[in-house]
Amino acid sequence: MRRRTFVRTTLGAAVAATFPGYRIAWQDPPDVEAVTGDGKPVTLKGKRIAELAARLRGRVLLAKDEGYDQARRILNPSFDKRPALIVQPTGTADVRSAVEFAREHSLLVAVKCGGHSLSGQSTCDRGMQIDLSLFRGVRVDPAARLAWVTGGTLLGQVDHEAMAHGLVTPLGTVSHTGVGGLVLGGGFGRVARRFGLAIDNLTGVEIVTADGRILKANPSENDDLYWGVRGGGGNFGIVTGFEFRLHPMQRQVLGGRIVFPLARARDVLEVFAEYGARAPDDLYFDPFLALPPGGEPGVAGLSVCYSGPAEQAERALAPIRALGTPLADELKPLDYTALQRSGDVTDPRAMGIYVKGGFIRGVPADLIAAMLDGFAGHPARATQLFFQHCGGAIGRVAPDATAFPHRSAHANMLTAVAWRMGDDPAEHVRWIKQYWERLEPFTAGFYVNDADPNATAGELNANYAGNYPRLVALKAKHDPTNLFRLNANVKPAG
Repeated sequence: MRRRTFVRTTLGAAVAATFPGYRIAWQDPPDVEAVTGDGKPVTLKGKRIAELAARLRGRVLLAKDEGYDQARRILNPSFDKRPALIVQPTGTADVRSAVEFAREHSLLVAVKCGGHSLSGQSTCDRGMQIDLSLFRGVRVDPAARLAWVTGGTLLGQVDHEAMAHGLVTPLGTVSHTGVGGLVLGGGFGRVARRFGLAIDNLTGVEIVTADGRILKANPSENDDLYWGVRGGGGNFGIVTGFEFRLHPMQRQVLGGRIVFPLARARDVLEVFAEYGARAPDDLYFDPFLALPPGGEPGVAGLSVCYSGPAEQAERALAPIRALGTPLADELKPLDYTALQRSGDVTDPRAMGIYVKGGFIRGVPADLIAAMLDGFAGHPARATQLFFQHCGGAIGRVAPDATAFPHRSAHANMLTAVAWRMGDDPAEHVRWIKQYWERLEPFTAGFYVNDADPNATAGELNANYAGNYPRLVALKAKHDPTNLFRLNANVKPAG
């Protein structure tokens, strides 16, 4: 073997061993069979895949590469899909290279941040998955009260860095959720009633659009796109950078659950119906009903976060305390970041899950009756009904100020079933669909982050309400071929 060949092949093997999935131009992978966005077969030439890999600082993973199986999975194991290739960018330039490759081949594209997609759309079969898990970082300017967050960052990272300066922005209730997936749909959180949705605190983005442009979108630059990403989901491109407004807040809040027997469910729901709409902005409380598998007794309760002045806490909590002695009172002073982690799931892939949800503008007696009359458990599943408390600052924004239109909601109401992986989910999914038929007439639209994977185009369009025509025009401008379609999709043509 000639010396140059020996050095080249030896070096290539060393690099490949050090960085699994790293590919270089003289080690062309095999051709790969894939699909376009409209489901047509397409062959990706190995040479072109190698050229893509050579343009990246991140990685390209094919089915046989180490790390492929971990990257393709999302948190809901009900969706077990196998992309033709996975790109793991480490920066904006890598994202652009991936988007350009996908556009050139008209590939089906899925974008994964934290992998919490309940509808399974952050992965795909035989398309390209763009996995942002190597692209994470937060920088805080405490004087300007701003945070800059990269595209693959998780919520807990932002909470951690901001609270180090006594600052916060509203970001969800589970710390390992991806910022991109949460925020682009609206972004609820434990302090959203006090400070607004995540999108109400989003002061600008950097985004890679379908044509490979890297754009800034904020109130003074591409303001139409800035409007659209605040509630329009991933329809217009991949957001590689977020800028958030931060607010002063003490680290210690009053948080936790208050739990009653399931027989007290009506009382719990009635407190939410009456007090939820008039509670102070710094009180967030969510009712829940839960029936565990195995036939154990069910519970009803409230998940609480009070972030206001400590001396006013008991006054704010008085209507809740009036429920009387609970089975368990876990409400206590907590570090805000600890409360944000309290809902984290340590083994999310142990259970399959199916969720139905919608916004409600109140909790009338007929809705409470429908919730209770049909709520039923099963020995082989966990059954839940729960809420996200709205109102406060969320409702003081005009419905057309952002793409997210559901400003008049009292709460986001959700019901979920979970079953052990390996079990047949058909009976459980059938039950929840039948149960939801009782509740759906009381809803007015749904949160796109909880969208049913089988939602029709008409249902998705109607959900954007009066904002839909403007979203269609934006889609036609920035993604006329609908490259980014695995989302609450807006078609570029009406």
